[in-house]
Amino acid sequence: MGLRVVIDAEPDLTVVGEAASGAEAVPLARELRPDVVLMDVRMPGTDGIRATEELMATMDEPPKVLVVTTFEHDDHVYDALRAGAAGFLLKRARAEEMVQAVRLVARGDSLLFPAAVRELARRQAPARRPDRGPGPVGRLTGREGEVLRLMAAGLSNAEIAGRLVVSPETVKTHVGAVLAKLGARDRTQAVIAAYESGFVLPG
Repeated sequence: MGLRVVIDAEPDLTVVGEAASGAEAVPLARELRPDVVLMDVRMPGTDGIRATEELMATMDEPPKVLVVTTFEHDDHVYDALRAGAAGFLLKRARAEEMVQAVRLVARGDSLLFPAAVRELARRQAPARRPDRGPGPVGRLTGREGEVLRLMAAGLSNAEIAGRLVVSPETVKTHVGAVLAKLGARDRTQAVIAAYESGFVLPG
């Protein structure tokens, strides 16, 4: 109810549905086709991780999933990001932070809480890293690799453009190429792939 009040107070945001569990959330999302789903990572029965996996696997154009969690260093958050969530939101966040997170995830322009994702990757990525070559990351050009590293640092397209002294349109093109070569749905998935391949080292 608190999230509904906060979101519905914004002129550009509308709550189109609510579900009490992951099992309810998946069919409801298929029916209502929301742009963003706020998904509690820990729920009885079908938890937020499994529900996110189902949305990604069963919808042609799945919504952006924003995982809601109590602790930013919860290992379940990393599992949810690997499952396809675009970011996460802390339950203790202020109202303005909540609506900004929804807008950022909907736009796909920035990685939320890059420091927390780096810490999760530091603990999780080495154990998940395959004992093989760099995989799709190895197909990136030098400039695309630079862009991916800056994405992992949490920079927006505009910030990357300023750092590399290129236009935002050029950065957008590079980001699109990175996502396509990595088979990533969004920036967060690309960053997870960068950590797990060892291309970007957390820390």
